[in-house]
Formats: sequence, C-alpha cells, structure tokens
Amino acid sequence: MAISLIYDPAYLKHTTGHHPEKARRLEVILESLESDGLSNRLRNVEPVSAGIGDLLRCHREPMVAHVRELCERGAPYLDADTQISRESYDVARLAAGGAMTAVDEVMKEDGGRAFCLVRPPGHHATADHAMGFCLFNNAAVAARYAQAKYGVERVLIIDWDVHHGNGTQEIFWTDPTVFYFSTHQYPCYPGTGSSGERGAGKGEGFTLNVPLTAGTAGRSHRDAFRDALGHIQDKFPPDLIIISAGFDSRRGDPLGDLMLDDSDFAEMTKEVLRVSEKHAAGRVIGLLEGGYNLDLLGGSVKSHIRALL
Repeated sequence: MAISLIYDPAYLKHTTGHHPEKARRLEVILESLESDGLSNRLRNVEPVSAGIGDLLRCHREPMVAHVRELCERGAPYLDADTQISRESYDVARLAAGGAMTAVDEVMKEDGGRAFCLVRPPGHHATADHAMGFCLFNNAAVAARYAQAKYGVERVLIIDWDVHHGNGTQEIFWTDPTVFYFSTHQYPCYPGTGSSGERGAGKGEGFTLNVPLTAGTAGRSHRDAFRDALGHIQDKFPPDLIIISAGFDSRRGDPLGDLMLDDSDFAEMTKEVLRVSEKHAAGRVIGLLEGGYNLDLLGGSVKSHIRALL
C-alpha cells in the first residue's frame, strides 16, 4: 500500500530559534527517510491551508484571532513555552491543513495511509488557548473535517506523545463520535491525563487515559497500549484512525523519561494497523507531534513509516 507523505518546506518558516520545537526536527526526518531510499516509496503530497471555518470547528474565534494578531505584530512568544514568528499563523494553518489533506488521501475509495510531516504540533491546543508549542490542534481539525466532508461516524485519535494531549481531550470531552486514547508520562506537563478523566455527558467513556510513570519499561508500555486498544475496538470500532505520533516518548528524549525504542513504535503501529484493517478499511494517519532528540528522531519516525508500509 502506498503511503502519502504530507510535507511542505513552508513548515520550516515557523521560526523558533533555539527552542526545542525547531525547524531542524523536520530536516533530520527528511534526511533519515532519504538515507536508505525509503522516501522513494512514499507518495509526496502538498498540503493545503486550513480555512478559518475548518479551524472554527475546533477553536473559538477569539482564540484564532489572538494567534493571528500576535504573529502579525511580530510577538516573539505566545506564552512562556511557545515561541512564534510573523510566519507562524500561516504555517500553523498549513499544518492543520496538512492533516486535512491526509484525510483526503486516506478517504479515497481504496483506503490508504498517510504521514503528516508538519509543524507546529497541535495536541495541546484547546478550544480557547494555544499552548505547549501548539497553535492549532491538527488532529482535532482533521477529525472534524473527516466528519464534515466524508460523513465519518467514528474517529479514533491515538496519542502516544510523552505529554498528555489536553487540548484534544478537551475538544472532544462530551462527544461520543470521537474517541481519545492517550498513553503518556504522568505526572508531567500539562498535568492532565489521569485515569479518572473519562469524558462527560454523552462523551463519558469515550476518553481513555493510560498514565505511565517515568522509567516505565518499553515492554510494559507496549503491553498497556495493546490491551487498551483491544478494549477500545470492542466498544468503538473506528472508521478512521489518527495517531498523534509524538516521538518524545522514546528513550533518550530530553523532554521525557519514558523508555520506548524504535522497535516499540513499529510494534505499536502494527497494533493500530490490525484495528484499522478490521474496522476502518486500513485508513490510518500518522501525525507528527513531539520528538526533540535530533540524533534519534529520524530513526523513530522511519520505524513508524516502515510499519505503515
């Protein structure tokens, strides 16, 4: 099965200087994919920018306007953690649009898989606030787009970033049509993601958090992931799966203390594919979130994409 690689050099224009979330992250991934010819097996697809209406399915208008205004006047920071530049608003719209482009690719008649090599990341962005290196919530925008354009009934968002995706959880907190599942280091930034957080109202039971302590062995992490995924598919057979693929859960990442190796990402990807082949016509989108060790990031992403192939 061909894999669509969603990428645009414009993603490098979100200028952050020496911040951990820097343009060099994407460059080392591209270099790794090219080093052994893996890039030749991918179908390169240019993203489109998300429209304002696409963003407003997930974010409130004052939040979008605030991000735009700060970028247009050249503010250096959105908050203490999140560095921005004049180009960041447009690049963030292109990142969210990249996730939408991936939806278009995998929703073709024969199904498919895609990987979004995008930045800035998105899973901390809530309906009202950009935060934690994130401007707009790429995974959430993609899920709502799939529902609006293609009538997708059940979207499963799987988040294996070392940090909990508080923004994604909040956006779908009362929604039974989008299941949010996260494994993450706990307690850790942003402080959310306890096992007791399960959604509310009609969405109760459609959020599943598997908090892990620092130093959790890769095998234990992978077993917990597999077991949870098995329970989810029994309750919520998905029509589309989006992975918030944060590779800062890898052993050796400077922003986390989990112990996954590249082989673990490959095995977790294969577990996701088994669910997708059974329920979702093989439709899986991998969406880059974190990952900040520049010596390791390319290999981790390569393991994920090889498994998708």
